[in-house]
Amino acid sequence: MTNPFVATLRFLGFLVWTLAALPAYLILLACGWKGYPRYMRAYFALVTRILGFHVVRRGVPTATAKPVLFIANHASYLDIIVLGSLLEANFVAKSEVAGWPGFGFLSRIAQTVFVDRKRGATHKERDALSTRLAAGDSLILFPEGTSNDGNRVLPFKSSLFAVAQMRGADGAILPVQPISVAYTRLDGHPMCRAFRPFYAWYGDMTLAGHLFALLGLGQLTVEVVFHPPVTIADFRDRKALANHCHDVIANTVVATLSGRLDEAKITAHRPPAKIETEAEAAPILDSAPINANS
Repeated sequence: MTNPFVATLRFLGFLVWTLAALPAYLILLACGWKGYPRYMRAYFALVTRILGFHVVRRGVPTATAKPVLFIANHASYLDIIVLGSLLEANFVAKSEVAGWPGFGFLSRIAQTVFVDRKRGATHKERDALSTRLAAGDSLILFPEGTSNDGNRVLPFKSSLFAVAQMRGADGAILPVQPISVAYTRLDGHPMCRAFRPFYAWYGDMTLAGHLFALLGLGQLTVEVVFHPPVTIADFRDRKALANHCHDVIANTVVATLSGRLDEAKITAHRPPAKIETEAEAAPILDSAPINANS
């Protein structure tokens, strides 16, 4: 089922490319170069080819404003490679990721924003996120708070959407763009549930064993759908924004996995009309912790 020879070749290819790309990147980063997101996008784009991923993009990332808050579902650490190949943005990850072998190092040099999910660290993390947004850096969030089996989308943690109320460098309201990520085909054939755990990483799976097993499989097709952007101003509160993002992402993941994706509905999908209520006058920001996963 999984070919150790192919897995070894792909891993060596990934290692060689990473070591070749790293020195120039670190030098440019040390010189204060602000174009590192483009460098990382090019890096991840070649990684997807080395690992045998065929990434199909539907819709387009919003480019009318920067920064942008991208919201995506989360099935695996592979999501980082896939989204990194399409977006010039920084990931927001839980602090534990910084200590992961290999991936932790790559996350740190890619300027990932690490957040502590403990309640007492909320203000510090908001300051870090606010600083990035003020500098014009777009962010990628996984509001499920953890990865799953790839067959569904877990509920979103609305506390994370407090970030959507922050402002960019020009003081403009932050665009929020939902993204659906689905692992759909293996060697051109629809992927059944039995194969999806080879790519989804969750529960007590070990990182090294899972990575080596998936590297030995065939060509993987990943479909990424960019939905129309919205803003917090389109909704009565951040919970309504979180529910909207969850619904459009979850429905699209299910439709994509079942082969029933209607692209016309994707481009036509808009948020419901904002409901004016007295609750809108109340402050939305509170002391709830920000939750994120790699």
